[in-house]
Amino acid sequence: MLRVEHLSLAFRGVRALRDVSFDVAGGSITALIGPNGAGKTTLFNCVNRIVDSDSGAIFLDGHDVTRARAPQLARLGVARTFQHAALFSSLTVAGNVRAGRDLARRAGRVESAPSVDDTLALLDLGDVADRSTDGLPLGTKKRVEIARALASAPRMLLLDEPAGGLTHEEVDEMRQLLITVKDELGLTILLVEHHVTMVMTMSDHVVVMSSGEVIADGLPAEVRSDPRVISAYLGS
Repeated sequence: MLRVEHLSLAFRGVRALRDVSFDVAGGSITALIGPNGAGKTTLFNCVNRIVDSDSGAIFLDGHDVTRARAPQLARLGVARTFQHAALFSSLTVAGNVRAGRDLARRAGRVESAPSVDDTLALLDLGDVADRSTDGLPLGTKKRVEIARALASAPRMLLLDEPAGGLTHEEVDEMRQLLITVKDELGLTILLVEHHVTMVMTMSDHVVVMSSGEVIADGLPAEVRSDPRVISAYLGS
């Protein structure tokens, strides 16, 4: 579904991405892991068209979207969450989800968008639907942001550290939630995540980055035993 080919990017002479290439198969969960500063979020920003790469190409279903604008990606069914939940604090939980559905309407995808009530139910948010997002626990805020993204009727969901800052119990709940969401909605998921156990137990495919480069790419078991990954990221 998604293909990244030879993507490179430098900021003021610092190479953030170095000839990055990998594929994300439709209907899969692909995890992007690596140490801090590896270039994972920069890569996300290129795929999501927040920043432009210096060279290389990005294809979605065979269409070149390397220089597409964010609204075009929304029309093609790509949605994203951020490392720090970026919610509309002036809106209720249901209002935030409704904003996602409004995006689906503007993108011409509202017919395939789930209802607000169905989305809230899927993310187990019905009990807090009428509450402001201010003051909600972090785990709940993460689910609200995912719900808002799902309400935009995506085919592909980009998740930047969905389990970041969560407790061990919440991490396991998030892992199961994402598997359920993927299966029920037929989504393709690409996520950046630091929780290695979560990644290895839910992903179909793992890409490992270090210093802006891909150092391993394959099945979770293959990646976990790769000497380069152990040295650069996992340790003994």
